Amino acid sequence: MAEKGFFAAMPRHLMAPAYWPAWLGIGFMKLITLLPYRLQLWLGKALGLLLHKLARSRRRVVEVNIALCFPEKTAPQQAALVRQSFIDNGIGLMETMIAWFRPQDYLLSRAHFHGLEKLAAAQAEGRGVMLLGAHYSMLDLAGALITNHIDANISYRPQDNPVMNYLMERGRARLYEGCFTRKDIRSFIRTLKQGKVLWYAQDQDFGRKNSIFVDFFGVPAATITATSRIAKAGNALVMPITYFRRDDNSGYDITIHDPLPIPGESDEADARVANAFLEQQLRQHPSQYLWLHKRFKTRPDASEKKGSIYR
Repeated sequence: MAEKGFFAAMPRHLMAPAYWPAWLGIGFMKLITLLPYRLQLWLGKALGLLLHKLARSRRRVVEVNIALCFPEKTAPQQAALVRQSFIDNGIGLMETMIAWFRPQDYLLSRAHFHGLEKLAAAQAEGRGVMLLGAHYSMLDLAGALITNHIDANISYRPQDNPVMNYLMERGRARLYEGCFTRKDIRSFIRTLKQGKVLWYAQDQDFGRKNSIFVDFFGVPAATITATSRIAKAGNALVMPITYFRRDDNSGYDITIHDPLPIPGESDEADARVANAFLEQQLRQHPSQYLWLHKRFKTRPDASEKKGSIYR
């Protein structure tokens, strides 16, 4: 399906009949990546609109997130943003499959890179760099494109579905120097101490443990504090990376920004800086984000049931 030897390392139990529907779906997605690029975008849009119509519980999550983060928008404006978010994430799914199945340079001619010299300058000084990313819709495609120019290591959360997890790990392993699960803190620190690049994201709700509550669009959000500790232990610069599809679908802008003042005076201050930067970016590209994630499922009041805000 993907590169030669795709099935060679696959656990035998993943060939059980229970997983055949998942494999059929993956095979179909691989075939779609062979279609013309514009047609893939159209299919991604169609998929997004279909999910917007049918995935009612997930649409509710997006509606709550948008209402909380953009209260200044009218109800019709919020509804339009919800709809566009599904479209952009549908296209993002197509782009993820492109990243995992097509050659690494497949869309390189459409990529516009900004700030690569900042990363090179930091590494020339022997500093490790934490690229502070986020779950923008073209996350995996951005990785496939930028690793044509840099070597990078990534952190990730294993998927609950074992077939999807295998696909994700195989797809990413061919792009990155190292792939570490999000709890492998020692590998993060070792990588940074070696002067390498670690792509890291802190913008999801992983629960109360190892998190503090700081504002995200004016709403208290559980924000992990590991970013500060990892950067400090690895003597690394924290440089945000953003990646957005151009509004006319003509290409992609991938930007490495100036370092953030992390680690700073406290974990709370660092979390505020990181959330403020992400908020600034999302106000410019509000639909190109994974609003389908329950970003506010953990509330400051421990007695409030997890995820109750989305019911």
